[in-house]
Amino acid sequence: MVEITPHGLPGVYTDGRTIYTVNLVPGQSVYGEKLEPHLDIQYRAWNPKRSKLAAFILKGCKTFPFKEDSTVLYLGAATGTTASHISDLVSSGTVYCVEISPPPFRKLVALCETRPNMIPIMADAHSPETYEHLVDTVDIVYMDIAQRHQADIFLKNLRLLKNGGTAYLMVKARSIDVSKDPRVVYDSVKKELREAGLKVLESSELDPFEKDHMAVVSISNRQS
Repeated sequence: MVEITPHGLPGVYTDGRTIYTVNLVPGQSVYGEKLEPHLDIQYRAWNPKRSKLAAFILKGCKTFPFKEDSTVLYLGAATGTTASHISDLVSSGTVYCVEISPPPFRKLVALCETRPNMIPIMADAHSPETYEHLVDTVDIVYMDIAQRHQADIFLKNLRLLKNGGTAYLMVKARSIDVSKDPRVVYDSVKKELREAGLKVLESSELDPFEKDHMAVVSISNRQS
């Protein structure tokens, strides 16, 4: 039997190589991940090549406000891979999952039917005013969307973030400008966030798990 111990971040566990979350729905494997029993608890392996948040954790993430009762707005939830692990972390909280594409949204809905703390919302993240009536103000905004104007979409959705809340942006450099060096793009995005009044708490490139991606964590300067 594999020995699984706390990783150091709330709700995250490790066997020394792989990280895990406690499975909110025992017996359910969401994307083919391994289920590992240990001391009467079932853990789900969290694949950093399938989840940028897992990659960020393995790259040394320090800002991790996910609590059992946290509320999260997830922009670009796709089929729910990472959102399902967040669902594990916020077991008595809520994950609002925004996705615009019908094929992944159908799979997302099916997943949400098995996880009562996940709420699917089919909407365009460019227009938070179209779904803000469905979402309470949240503790955490998490965005993973492959669009040219990623930072602008991100900033628009911070209207739904509580004072003191934390915001994660998974920057996809090649979606913003394929002709520029990714690090130039990262610097540009962080500058845009700061100019909008955010304080960047930390950032990390996600190589080798995700090429040309960076995780950026921020809060509002007025909130700090």
